[in-house]
Amino acid sequence: MIKIALAGNPNCGKTTLFNALTGSNQYVGNWPGVTVEKKEGKLKNHTEKNDEVVIMDLPGIYSLSPYSLEEVVSRNYLVNDRPDAILNIVDGTNLERNLYLTTQLAELGIPMVV
Repeated sequence: MIKIALAGNPNCGKTTLFNALTGSNQYVGNWPGVTVEKKEGKLKNHTEKNDEVVIMDLPGIYSLSPYSLEEVVSRNYLVNDRPDAILNIVDGTNLERNLYLTTQLAELGIPMVV
């Protein structure tokens, strides 16, 4: 099984991408804090039977130094459970804030796509 984590700042589109990749219908909103726990879904239309791909939708975080319970959930998954890859979703309207997290994620040594 291949585990891919969707990580990024709050309200940057992680759950929207999660819904598109998995065919799920998780609630989305145009404000931070909608996702408060990690959600798991299987990649839809994936035909390789031997390698199931699981997508993890994580609560939004600004850094790997968590301040809220939701951020602790994301940090613990990324640091302790160590997914096989990270899809780092960034909001182009505030690149400096988003890329701060990107830098920290890169330091984890997990393959990542930004």
